[in-house]
Amino acid sequence: METKALYTGSFDPLTNGHYNIIERASKLYDELTVGIIMNPAKKSLFTLEERKEMIQETMKPLGNVRVDSFSGLLADYVNKNGFNVVVRGLRSSMDFEYEIQMAQMNARLFNEAVETVFLMTDPESSFISSSMVKEVHSLGGRIEGLVPDKILRSMKALTEDRRML
Repeated sequence: METKALYTGSFDPLTNGHYNIIERASKLYDELTVGIIMNPAKKSLFTLEERKEMIQETMKPLGNVRVDSFSGLLADYVNKNGFNVVVRGLRSSMDFEYEIQMAQMNARLFNEAVETVFLMTDPESSFISSSMVKEVHSLGGRIEGLVPDKILRSMKALTEDRRML
């Protein structure tokens, strides 16, 4: 049976920690979808379309990775699209506490053949979060090595555009 896996997040922006999980998961499953969750309650740095384009560009070297977006319940998207694995990344024990609760709730909502799999983030990336990257960048700090090059260029361009306003 072919395995279709899903890795979700807001990815605003995609970090090297996210990329690490995506790269490793792409080696474990036949197909991996990076699912960008649309959350209208969250103020995003990049639009959904910008995030999708940047992530697609970043994922080009990974031949079995595609990028999509969705809103609503994760379980509805998973069931509708026939995923059999949901990948979640863990940075710390605090992440685990939250993620295990979500996985247990989703297990009640997923179709029978869906499993949640946890991957630990590479230790070099374990401290990186999108919110931290945005904050450091907004205050003029260096974020090289924290995000993929395409994302870094886009963040710098966005900052330059805002300075011109």
